[in-house]
Amino acid sequence: MKDNAAALIQLDRVDKRYSNGTVALREMSLSIARGDFVSLLGPSGCGKSTALRMMASLLQPSSGAIRWPGDKTGAEAHARDISFVFQEPTLMPWATVFENVYLPQRLAGLSRARATDDVKAALALVGLSRFADVYPRELSGGMKMRVSIARAMVTRPRLLLMDEPFAALDEMTRAKLNDDVRKLWSDLGLTVVFVTHNVWEAVYLSTRVVVMAARPGRVIEDIPIDGPQQRAEAFRTTSVYTDQCVRVTQSLKETLSHADVDH
Repeated sequence: MKDNAAALIQLDRVDKRYSNGTVALREMSLSIARGDFVSLLGPSGCGKSTALRMMASLLQPSSGAIRWPGDKTGAEAHARDISFVFQEPTLMPWATVFENVYLPQRLAGLSRARATDDVKAALALVGLSRFADVYPRELSGGMKMRVSIARAMVTRPRLLLMDEPFAALDEMTRAKLNDDVRKLWSDLGLTVVFVTHNVWEAVYLSTRVVVMAARPGRVIEDIPIDGPQQRAEAFRTTSVYTDQCVRVTQSLKETLSHADVDH
């Protein structure tokens, strides 16, 4: 776990129990440092998305706490510091790309005129400047996800939460978007928490891979990932990358093995 002084957000012995009695998380503790790119990896139902939604204050813990160290306010006070990219782009089909990206600013009470520069900047970040007046039905799956990322970036968040955003895309599109997100993280000094089932994606993107146990979810291993700050396709062919994928895969297998014994 990272030094508390450097942490942006922390989960401190967090439990999540749903009304039907399902325990999604039990005593999950995790510290995310400023500038981290952390992937949450684990079997289906291990609470990865639940943990992400609690960081975003979309769900509340049953017990334990979510803290922003150095700030006495709760996570709700940091709504403008957090953006969330869901599994599906969830775009408004009746609205143009510009209007979809403008939505968070509009909900915050910012006029279209005042938000225009921010929207244009967000579209430029994802390479969609020429598509501001296009409707979602005219876009490919990868382009729709770019719009979703632009919408998340328009508020210039400190913390970007991403819940399996590329799972439904083909491998080539997914690889390109991996590169794009990592470049945004590096260029803008973001902190990213990324949920995925894909070991290869997790290792390629991350500074840390957090392996979670099957329900009830909790951190089993927090694995630092070595690699250059700037990564490109060539990194995927290196022994450093392959060895770390094997290391993470082994940790995941051990987690699944324990789950079979426990459950």
